[in-house]
Amino acid sequence: MKIKVNSKFHPKNKHKSGYDLDALCETYPDLLPFVFENKYQTKTIDFANPKAVKALNTAILFKDYNIKFWEFPDINLCPPIPGRVDYIHHIADLLKSSKILENISVLDVGTGASCIYPILGQAEYHWSFVATDIDERSLEFAQEIIDKNNFTDSITLRLQKDTSQILKGILNKDDVFSVSICNPPFYKSETEALEATSRKLKGLKKEGDKVVRNFSGTQNELWYKGGEKAFIHNYLYESFLFKEQCVWFTTLVSKKDLVKGMYTSLKKLGASDIKTINMGQGQKISRIVAWTYK
Repeated sequence: MKIKVNSKFHPKNKHKSGYDLDALCETYPDLLPFVFENKYQTKTIDFANPKAVKALNTAILFKDYNIKFWEFPDINLCPPIPGRVDYIHHIADLLKSSKILENISVLDVGTGASCIYPILGQAEYHWSFVATDIDERSLEFAQEIIDKNNFTDSITLRLQKDTSQILKGILNKDDVFSVSICNPPFYKSETEALEATSRKLKGLKKEGDKVVRNFSGTQNELWYKGGEKAFIHNYLYESFLFKEQCVWFTTLVSKKDLVKGMYTSLKKLGASDIKTINMGQGQKISRIVAWTYK
């Protein structure tokens, strides 16, 4: 039985036709307790339950990406695999359009405890990664995921010790990357993050006294002083400082209104090409902005 996904996923996305819950449960039996039949006699899970969401995404990784181990604290952000792998596929297209086909090296800014982009990039394209984060504890869990999936030769972790910086202090002078990827913190504060969750849970018909994020997430993962706009503009400026060390810089942008300002800033910084890559995922529309100085 499949859970249908209303999406416009990338053509290479394995999940564009939905999830086969029976097959997922067979691969990862820990998902089974969270599966039930809804009023339409359709098997599904409670997408407002963080543990159910985490079990589903773990099952997807085990079944479709040959991941053997993916464990981290429940408080940390649990990334939705279909959306994350969509980013990876669009980046593959971007690199192909620039005739970058071999020895691809990716910088993942803010990898988190789940280390999701590096393990998906390895599973789908065998790319090598340097993945960064400001949270030392998150990197410990990410390293365990790397070690237990035998990715130590292709994924390296680095701690960003200065939370006000993104690329500075993390890149060495001899580093060269094909592309950088980034999923920035979207909110200005915990209050803003909880308000967004309340709206989402209302849509899932799961209102209550306590707001629980269905994908979880810690402060470092969800909010940043000044919000998404401040983070992205710091990233743009620092990309200019390292323009010779990376062919393409990219980031997810959740707020469409930010794109125009990004283009203005990037043109002032001397970017030679800027692209917006739209992604459609369910009812949510997201986008990648990519730029190069080459």
